[in-house]
Amino acid sequence: MPNPRLTGLGGGLFCGAVMFVLGCLDALLLDASPAVYGVLFLPVCVLTAVWIRRGDLLSAPVVVPIGFAVGLLPVADGGEGLLGTLMGLVSALATQAVWLYAGTLIAGVTALVRRAASAPARAAERAGARASERAGAGPGAAARRRG
Repeated sequence: MPNPRLTGLGGGLFCGAVMFVLGCLDALLLDASPAVYGVLFLPVCVLTAVWIRRGDLLSAPVVVPIGFAVGLLPVADGGEGLLGTLMGLVSALATQAVWLYAGTLIAGVTALVRRAASAPARAAERAGARASERAGAGPGAAARRRG
């Protein structure tokens, strides 16, 4: 299993690109089934929240709804032209809101669990850094000893 660490922007691009590809596949193979699209959205939310790096974890529940909307473009039933497509997108967002909320909740809970799980490690890291600074082994310690 790969272990990438994406920035917040990278997570958004990942989620948007994967959802657009899945939306196109859904439109081609399954006649644009919104329920299938919604079910496929949930694992993408988990992957996005797991693969975003620790410092950008709070961006996970922000980027997944954007990815949902981007991927919904090929699935949404729209009329001719830009306004018809926009109206179809808004209608699809309204009717598929349960998938959107579920995916956002999953990404948010995953991000919070990851953040809470990494808190003891960060505290130990900070305590170790403070102890080494007190002992004179911090940054620039060699220069202080020479001068």
